[in-house]
Parts: sequence; C-alpha cells; structure tokens
Amino acid sequence: MKLKVVIHKAEEGGYWAEVPSLAGCATQGDTFEELLENIYEAIEGYLSVL
Repeated sequence: MKLKVVIHKAEEGGYWAEVPSLAGCATQGDTFEELLENIYEAIEGYLSVL
C-alpha cells in the first residue's frame, strides 16, 4: 500500500507529518528519523482500527 505523507518543518524545531488520505492521522518528531518511525507507527495504528 502506498500513502502520501506530507512532512512539515515545525517552527519550534523538529518535524510533523500528516497523511491526507487518513483523516486525523498525524504525528511529530524531534528528528527526521524519529518522525519516520512515528509516522509508520501512526499509520499502522490507524489502519488496525479500521
């Protein structure tokens, strides 16, 4: 499955990301690597409750 993830640089530092096709699926991370881990976890959690 391929999903579009939109990544933003946070003004206060770090990053945040959202998945437009999954309403409300978003997360943040202090580093880009942490953000990637968190977004995979957020997507997995979101899809597991569908």
